[in-house]
Amino acid sequence: MREIVRQIDIGGLTISYRQVGHGPPLVLLHGGPLDSREWRHQLEGLSDEFTLIAPDTPGCGGSSDPPESFRQRDYAETLAAVIQAIGLERPHVLGLSFGSGLALQLYRWYPKIPRTLILASAYAGWAGSLPPAVIVQRKKQVLRLIGETPEKFAREWTPTLFTESAPTAMVDEVVAILSEFHPAGQRVLFTAFADADLRDVLPRIAVPTLLLYGDKDVRSPLFVGEELHARIPGSTFVVIPGVGHLADIEGADRFNAEVRKFLRSMPPAPPLS
Repeated sequence: MREIVRQIDIGGLTISYRQVGHGPPLVLLHGGPLDSREWRHQLEGLSDEFTLIAPDTPGCGGSSDPPESFRQRDYAETLAAVIQAIGLERPHVLGLSFGSGLALQLYRWYPKIPRTLILASAYAGWAGSLPPAVIVQRKKQVLRLIGETPEKFAREWTPTLFTESAPTAMVDEVVAILSEFHPAGQRVLFTAFADADLRDVLPRIAVPTLLLYGDKDVRSPLFVGEELHARIPGSTFVVIPGVGHLADIEGADRFNAEVRKFLRSMPPAPPLS
């Protein structure tokens, strides 16, 4: 099944997205410095059963850089407008890392949009999930790396995304994506999300929620997932053994199987009220 790349205008920003497949809609929200190419294994592996929509967040991939004034609600409003413009009704929403924070922001402001939430390698925002000393260290690292060459940015970031046993070709594919990051776009994105604390959203989630974590994840360790699981009513918590932060890539087969199993268990979406 052939993947289609389209662009639409949302509030003066060009938003690029990938679309493939047939069936219930599933929106894929990528990690921060990456873009929709991160989802290659899902676009290929789940398109037989779902309509997959993978947008590039503003400031990433083929999408425009947002203005410096862009903040968390602006990202959520842009995503909601993309979903509406494409004509998706009650899509399932899957976010990984930064994308999981975006999914939670979408739910905060537009709780009637997501049919379900799948939060992979997720945080309740850095401030909502990580110790203060870790946040300070990460802020310094990100600000430094944004000013480096694309190659150095990619090579320093990648080791925290995979286990040491990840195949070289897999790592190189992600390095290639990271090497095309938008410095200006990442500064805005980081400013908007670095201090996010989304813990207040978690107990209000009233849609089925799946949490997916790699047991070797050093960026979003299992204790983070366990805390989200404890706070989100009725959530399902799945650990994928032997993989790191990019569980969608390093553990693609198991990741896809868990997503498919979860979504197959859902009843048909009720009509919008």
